[in-house]
Amino acid sequence: MLYPLVPAFKLTVQLRLLEKTFREILFKTLTFAESQTLSIRQKVQEVEEAFSLLSQEMATFQGWSGLSCKAGCGKCCTKADIEATILEFLPFAYHVFRQGEGEEWLNRLNDHPDTICLFFKPNQQGTGLCSQYGHRGLICRLFGFSGRTNKYGQREFVTCQTVKTEQSENYQRVVESVRGGEDIPVMNHYYMRLVAIDPQLARDFYPINTAIKLAIETVLHYYAYRDPSE
Repeated sequence: MLYPLVPAFKLTVQLRLLEKTFREILFKTLTFAESQTLSIRQKVQEVEEAFSLLSQEMATFQGWSGLSCKAGCGKCCTKADIEATILEFLPFAYHVFRQGEGEEWLNRLNDHPDTICLFFKPNQQGTGLCSQYGHRGLICRLFGFSGRTNKYGQREFVTCQTVKTEQSENYQRVVESVRGGEDIPVMNHYYMRLVAIDPQLARDFYPINTAIKLAIETVLHYYAYRDPSE
């Protein structure tokens, strides 16, 4: 007689996990109409607030996990298929607009034939460095030290091959800890937050240089006939 109750029980568990997930996000949600009334400056502030929260979560995670990027690695930046949304580069676009460098950066992006991110600047030893680290995108902030939620509502740690192989002992410990309920920044939580800020600018994914370019064009177009203080 208990067997017919099993699917219902599983559904109840999944719903509770989903509810717990949304409670843990602690994100301010906006209606579509509200998101459309935000100025570019306000959207930038909302994105930066999300990035700040992620930085706090990331610092906590790295503190208990003991994991870290290899100094000067930059392997993740050399991938040619990195994609991003326009919204995650809106703070950078707004920054270069305020500096009067929007058109200059558009020209640099147009003249950049490589699919590797324009921000990536390899040093003389061949390792990498982000030239705009403070304005890097969400994918750059999440990669290597965050998790995803599987179809059962369980969190899974996601990282790069370098961490898996060169910090294997810590990596295995973190995998088990996350399975056991230890807290970790979750990718989809932050992408959901960006969607709440602007569903259109956070909806589509582009090659990373295209996303940066479109972000700059979005800001320049917005302020073409507006007061820059808005």
